Amino acid sequence: MSHVFAEKPVAVHAGRHDAFAWRFICTVISFTAFGIGVVLFSVTLMPALRLLPADRCRRVSRSVLQRGMRMFVGMMRGLGGMTYEFQDVAKLGQPGQLIVANHPTLLDAVFLIAFTPQACCIAKHAIFRNLFTRSVVKAAGYISNASTADLIGGTAAALREGQCVIMFPEGTRTRLGEPLAFHRGAANIAVRAARLVTPVYIDCNPITLTKGQPWYRIPPRRPHFSLRTGEELPLDAFRRMPSVPLGSRAFNEHLRQHFQDHLR
Repeated sequence: MSHVFAEKPVAVHAGRHDAFAWRFICTVISFTAFGIGVVLFSVTLMPALRLLPADRCRRVSRSVLQRGMRMFVGMMRGLGGMTYEFQDVAKLGQPGQLIVANHPTLLDAVFLIAFTPQACCIAKHAIFRNLFTRSVVKAAGYISNASTADLIGGTAAALREGQCVIMFPEGTRTRLGEPLAFHRGAANIAVRAARLVTPVYIDCNPITLTKGQPWYRIPPRRPHFSLRTGEELPLDAFRRMPSVPLGSRAFNEHLRQHFQDHLR
């Protein structure tokens, strides 16, 4: 059964219309609320969660984060800051599933965490060093990208344990006007350990919160986020190759071309 979270996109207007001033206020409110939420989680819930066994702490932390992200997405939509649709979300959150997505905006991870039960994420090492976020990502069992070897080993182990992992093969947000460039880490992990690989294609029109764009520079009209969950990508042919490096290199190119075709 197909599950779609959607709402009617806003009509297109020329120039700075479509409640531009109000959307700017919505953006300020949303990002302020996000920061306050992270701090409150860190200083109120975290001390109690640390008393739980590690596995229970991880599951509760991920559930809280998922609910928090859903509330954030709902708040942005409710205030009128954006619209969105997410097709076939019921496919997400399966044991041993590697979810791979393109990364055009700052909110991509927010959407994926919000709609994926018990998701494990790859987080920037800076988040692990931040005073307020490090305890949160550690409690949730997220994996740092500081070391490639630790990243591959830790993510492969999580998949073998039956966790669901979210990765962006680009490693950072897409640069406008440039072709997709995928690092081989996600492909390597997929060939080594994933039970299934599920693509999510993300589009935002008009584009906002992209690489190098500050959060307060909002587009002239209300952005509409479109997220589509694709069909499982086959791995057998790449696993039959003579070595993991050869298989991961070939699968990485297949993955990049697959996203290029679907996003086109």
